[in-house]
Amino acid sequence: MKNKKIPIAKLGKSHGVKGWQKIYLLTDFPSQFKEGKTFSSDKNDLTIEKIDLKRNLVKFKGIDTPEDAKKLTNLFLYSTEEETKENIKLKENEYFWFDIIGCDVFEDSKRLGVVKEIERADVDYLIINTDEELVKKGYPKRFLIDFKRHVKDVDIENKKIEANGAIDILESLKWK
Repeated sequence: MKNKKIPIAKLGKSHGVKGWQKIYLLTDFPSQFKEGKTFSSDKNDLTIEKIDLKRNLVKFKGIDTPEDAKKLTNLFLYSTEEETKENIKLKENEYFWFDIIGCDVFEDSKRLGVVKEIERADVDYLIINTDEELVKKGYPKRFLIDFKRHVKDVDIENKKIEANGAIDILESLKWK
């Protein structure tokens, strides 16, 4: 899983006449986009020649015309878990999404389920596949918790998350 490709940006339409194009970041870490940095894409590797993150524009080496840039529209740029961990230093209580996905969620020593996905709206929501034993008792197959509000502790090494208030959410969703 360490070399699994993680999408970190999507390329948009061309901009201007010199091969620039829009870049839409899919990461919280824009600092990884630097001149000279090479990323894999859906087609081939692309090396950043110039980047303007304030205007969300990028120019790649060898892409010098609007026609060249248009060929890259809608492609994704990727990193790997290994590259991401190497290039980005997290602060205390910050986590990579790929470390959170797959964690078991507990509350008061009771296993509630496993994190399947993370959805970002105004806040980050963990989408949890409910434990099978709870589903058999009429609880929903999936539920959401607000990361900041309901996550008390994260143990990445043991793939465990201790929640607070998640049982109340499950109870409110239970079939009567």
